[in-house]
Amino acid sequence: MNNVDLAQLPVWLGGLMWAMGRVAGLFLMAPVFGASVLPARIRVALILLLTMVLAPLAPARIDPMTADGMATMAGQVLIGAAVGFVLRLTFEAVAFGGQLVAQSMSLGFAEVVNPQGGGSSPVLNQFYLLLVTLLFLAMDGHLRLIALLADSFTSLPPGTDAITSNGLHAVVAFGSQLFAGAVRVALPAMTALLVVNMGFAAISRAAPSMNLFAVGFPITICLGFIALWLALRSLPGAFASLQDSAWSLMHELVGG
Repeated sequence: MNNVDLAQLPVWLGGLMWAMGRVAGLFLMAPVFGASVLPARIRVALILLLTMVLAPLAPARIDPMTADGMATMAGQVLIGAAVGFVLRLTFEAVAFGGQLVAQSMSLGFAEVVNPQGGGSSPVLNQFYLLLVTLLFLAMDGHLRLIALLADSFTSLPPGTDAITSNGLHAVVAFGSQLFAGAVRVALPAMTALLVVNMGFAAISRAAPSMNLFAVGFPITICLGFIALWLALRSLPGAFASLQDSAWSLMHELVGG
């Protein structure tokens, strides 16, 4: 009968805790993985599964029951949350672009429940978010994210500095991509709708007695859907460009 070496228990426990910290932080902020539409039991099961897979990669040089161990655990959660937050910004940029298009089409009042973050948001916001989620899964983005998390235990092992001040500043600076990406996504449709509104302005000057609200509202919506259909061709390229910037920053955060 084999005896259990109790001296190795902190080593095993530390590996599990460091892996669980990074995985839990990632699930806390990352899109798809942290969507509130997923039942809590499924998310917990996925966290435990990934923890068991990644635990052998996490070196345990610190006793998890000490003050240094608790600080290391907080650092692992911060690493996972920072990586997930950067990726979430790319999804929110596309969703924000859809919201801008909805407001230009006079569809900003049409709202549905947001399954990602709760609350309600415009329909086109959810439409764009669903499209980029499918693109992310079709391009194996979820597998690439798990691989990045696994490689991070080699490039940024537990016990070292979690994220430097320069890394946190880079994450904050990446927030500007939210607005730049939204403009890139919404610009084609918004430009077409701006031309339509300028045409209505010319008509109102030529025929002041015409009720433009009754005539222009359905025309704006119909032409808006046509502009939206044509603008969807540029969505994959805009999303790919945002993702390239996000992956570069995520690799920089974990020292890859």
